[in-house]
Amino acid sequence: MPVTTDIVASYRGPRPVMRRLLAMPVSEGRALAILMAGCLVTFVGQWPRLAREAHLTGQELNPLLGGALLGWLFIAPLGFFVLAFLSYLVLRAFGARGTGYGARLALFWAFLAASPLLLLYGLVAGFIGPGPGLTGVGVVWVAVFLWFWLSNLREAGWGGS
Repeated sequence: MPVTTDIVASYRGPRPVMRRLLAMPVSEGRALAILMAGCLVTFVGQWPRLAREAHLTGQELNPLLGGALLGWLFIAPLGFFVLAFLSYLVLRAFGARGTGYGARLALFWAFLAASPLLLLYGLVAGFIGPGPGLTGVGVVWVAVFLWFWLSNLREAGWGGS
């Protein structure tokens, strides 16, 4: 299935999508591409907020974009790999039979699948600014991301049980 179709399907139920991804041959390249796509979408989602910040503070936009690019496309992926490793260790401590690849794919897919909400977050931050709307979108994103991630981890660690 196309990635966009899988993202929409994740909102109906993340476990079948994760099951389908795990049924594919193991491919670290695919996992990395999923992570980098999520980071790219998040970077693009930051543009309205950064444009607002540059306008309000009188800063140049390009250095702000460069910093966000460095953070999201070069540094954040390293943090995601560390977080995936820690989640793998937690899975093993609870007796899961999953693999490190499954734990990575669970986290990376959860991040990419929840990324449309990060685009909305960036739009709200850029056009409305701080306030209850921005907080609400942020809370919804965190809830959806955790739902996806925990569902994916369960599928990766224990399968259909």
